[in-house]
Amino acid sequence: MNAEQPPVPTTPPAKSAPTLVWFLGAVAVLALLSSGMLWQKLSSIQEHLARQSADAGAQSVEARTIAQQAQDLARETAAHQAVADARANETTLQRAQLEGLIQSLSRSRDENLVVDIESAIRLAQQQAQLTGSVEPLLAALKTADERIARAAQPRLAPLQRAIAHDTDRTKAASTTDTPGLLIKLDELVRQVDELPAANAVVSAAAVGAGATASPSVASDWWQRGLDVVRQEARKLLRVSRIEQPEAALLSPEQTFFLRENLKLKLLNARLGLLARQLESARADLAAASGALNKYFDPTSRKTQTTAGLLQQVQTQMKTSELPRVDETLAALATAAAGR
Repeated sequence: MNAEQPPVPTTPPAKSAPTLVWFLGAVAVLALLSSGMLWQKLSSIQEHLARQSADAGAQSVEARTIAQQAQDLARETAAHQAVADARANETTLQRAQLEGLIQSLSRSRDENLVVDIESAIRLAQQQAQLTGSVEPLLAALKTADERIARAAQPRLAPLQRAIAHDTDRTKAASTTDTPGLLIKLDELVRQVDELPAANAVVSAAAVGAGATASPSVASDWWQRGLDVVRQEARKLLRVSRIEQPEAALLSPEQTFFLRENLKLKLLNARLGLLARQLESARADLAAASGALNKYFDPTSRKTQTTAGLLQQVQTQMKTSELPRVDETLAALATAAAGR
């Protein structure tokens, strides 16, 4: 059996070679164009990346600048804050010092006010003792109350109440009319020379002569002679009752010194009244009253008038005590002590 032989390939015709060349050229051109486009795109990408890198670098520089500025601002803010804190602390310290100074000034002002009020009241009390009038004391209490009201300090309220109480007591107190007492003492001193002594025989005889003599019979010399004889007879003997035996033994010279001593006692009482030494004045008046009752005629109208006037002076002297402001002075001492 005969096997069939495959056909032997034959060489293609010559016209297929140029086609291949053209095909390869076209592929090469396409490859070249593709490479150019890729290169252009790559260049564009590189340029874009370079631009982004530049932008990123600029942003990084800007970010670093901003960060540096932020740090500088933070440091500046911290410095300002430190300065502000220091000033705030200084202001707080100054405020505390100022408050302490204000409180110190307030306490000093209150202390000065208390001292001034106490001095004024004590001076007014001395003036009241010297003058025998409560007007200086009332004026000082009123001024003190007004000053405390203007101060408006609560801790001085007890002092204000004490001043009000003492003012009411001072207004209600009865005081002596010192000028009237002085006039009465002067009148007593004047009347001493006219007082008849208990053993004044001549005075009694003169009184009797005055009672028996009359102008109608004085013209008759006989009657006048009889009256003279009668008067001389009465001088020889007089019977009277003397309660104090020593009063009858006074000589005329002793009577003179007795009157002067009585005047001195009344003048001492007057000086004691002016000096507000009331106890001494009362003692002198009591001594004068004892001498008057002991050595002078109690049946005489002049002696009775003088004794009544002396009794009035003694009675008025008993009520001449001026009111004291002890409550106000105690409140001032408490306020000065800061309690």
